[in-house]
Amino acid sequence: MRNRLFAVLALAITAGGGLAYGTYNYMQNVPVRTVSVPTEPVVVAAADLQLGTELKAEDLRVVAWPASDLPAGAFSTPQEIAGRGLIVPVVKNEPILPAKLAAKDAGAGLPPVIPPGMRAISVRVNDVIGVAGYVLPGTRVDVVATATPTQSQADVTSKVVLSNVKVLTAGTRMEQDQERGKPIHVTVVTLLVTPEESERLTLASTEGKIQLALRNPLDAGVPVTPGIRPAALLGVAAPVVKRVASAAPARGKPALAPAPEPPSSAPPSVEVIRGDKRAREVIR
Repeated sequence: MRNRLFAVLALAITAGGGLAYGTYNYMQNVPVRTVSVPTEPVVVAAADLQLGTELKAEDLRVVAWPASDLPAGAFSTPQEIAGRGLIVPVVKNEPILPAKLAAKDAGAGLPPVIPPGMRAISVRVNDVIGVAGYVLPGTRVDVVATATPTQSQADVTSKVVLSNVKVLTAGTRMEQDQERGKPIHVTVVTLLVTPEESERLTLASTEGKIQLALRNPLDAGVPVTPGIRPAALLGVAAPVVKRVASAAPARGKPALAPAPEPPSSAPPSVEVIRGDKRAREVIR
């Protein structure tokens, strides 16, 4: 009985091994079918390119793109777009499309990016004003100005002077230190504004200090704020200014009669009823 079980087991192992070996050989000898997909040449970015970049041959390369998913308006040779400027930043291997390019005669740099009727104005910022480096091209900010209309410190006011302003560029540039005469790195943010907003921003940065407040790009609201002064910030009532009337009226103008004094309040009293008689007595 035991010998019979061993024989059946050996036969099963032999048959299974033979079947597995035959299946393996069959799969190895099956010819591989190659499916060719029609493609078209498409020009893509060879590296990450910033806004305003003038396209050169080394910035572009041609890849085979499936013809069924060809981007609308895609270019097939780099010579078609060489020398034109980018109006939006692109990343590596991203197709270069007509909507991302400036006009043929517009040149490169920042000017082609500015829409008609708008202006680009740059302001100097630091890590605090620039929201710790989170103010990047494409983000939107509010501009908060702190200034005083008089020489009094009590009149210093902080107020939102520009709202929902688009950031075009943000980076550093070299300037000369006025005191030491050495070159220094200065962080500059370029904002897209209207001509009227450019006047307000220039006045705010010249007469006071400005701060950039980063916005959610989905928030398109325009906040209307009254501004805040130090007294309101600290919860202190503003001082009351007393006006003193002049002793003599100006020549040629009639003197104004003084304002009548408010009547003095009557002393407190009570009404006393004695039978059918009533009397009011003053409380001393």
